[in-house]
Amino acid sequence: MHYLLGDYERVIELATDNLAGLPADWVYQDFRNAAPPSVYDRCWLVMSLAQLGRFAAASEYESEAIRLAEATNRWYPIAYAHRAAATLHLLSGNWSPARLVIERWIAVARSGNLALHVPTALASSAWVLAQLGEFGEALNQLREGAGLLEDRAARGIVGHLGWAYQSLGRACLLLGRLDEGRRLADRAVEFSSGHHGYMAHAQHLLGDIATHPDRFDADTGEAHYRHALTLAEPRGMRPLIAHCHLGLGKLYRRTGKREQAQEYLTTATTMYREMGMTYWLEQAEAQVN
Repeated sequence: MHYLLGDYERVIELATDNLAGLPADWVYQDFRNAAPPSVYDRCWLVMSLAQLGRFAAASEYESEAIRLAEATNRWYPIAYAHRAAATLHLLSGNWSPARLVIERWIAVARSGNLALHVPTALASSAWVLAQLGEFGEALNQLREGAGLLEDRAARGIVGHLGWAYQSLGRACLLLGRLDEGRRLADRAVEFSSGHHGYMAHAQHLLGDIATHPDRFDADTGEAHYRHALTLAEPRGMRPLIAHCHLGLGKLYRRTGKREQAQEYLTTATTMYREMGMTYWLEQAEAQVN
C-alpha cells in the first residue's frame, strides 16, 4: 500500500526493519505466503530505491533478491524478483540489462502460469524493445500485452495496471503510435487513482505525447509536466523530476523561451549526472548544446 501511495521512504523503512529482524535461518521461510519475506522485502526495496533515484543501493538488493528467489526453485518468487529488477533498469535507463531481466521474467511467468505477471512483463518488454529500436518485436509484445491488460481490467483485477498501461504508452510513443499512446496513457491515469507514484508517471507520459513534434501542444504539455511534478516532488521521485525538467526545457526551447529552457535543462542535466543516469544525461546534454 505504501508503495502505491508513493511513500517510498516508508517502504524502505519498513522493509529494512523486516530484514533486520529476520533470523538468518529463516531466509527461505515463506510463512504460507507466495514468496519468502527475504525476497519480498528486497523487491520492495529495489523498486522504492529506484523510484527515488538511489540506483546503486537498489542494485545491491537486486542481486540478493534474484539469488534468493532462484534458490527457492519456485516460479512466483523468481518472477517477483525479476519484476523488481526490471523496474530498476527501466527507471535508470539501462535498456540492455532491462531486456535480459524482462526476458527471464516473461519466461518464468509463462512457465509458472502466473497470469498476473505476464501482461505487465509484456508491457515492460514492449517498452524496452521499442527503446532499443526493435520495433517489430516491440509491436508484437504491445499487442499481446494490451489484450491481456484489457482482460484483467474487465475482470476487475486492477492492481498495478497504471504502471503497465504507462509502459505500453511509452512503447507507443517510441513507435510513433501517438493516438494509441494517448489512449493507453488515459488508461494509466484511470487505473492510477490513489496511486500517486503511478499517476505521476502517467502525467509525465501525457506531457511527452503532447509535446511530440508531430502534435506539439505547449499548454497541454506544460500542464501535464507540472501535474507530474506536484506529485513527484513531495515524494522525492528524482528520476521523474529530472524527466519533467527535461520535458519543460525542451518545450520552452521550442517556444523561444531560451532563459527558462536553459534553467530547466541545466537542472535535468545536473540531476541525471548525480544519479548516474548515463543515457538520459546524454539526451539532456544534446538539448543544452
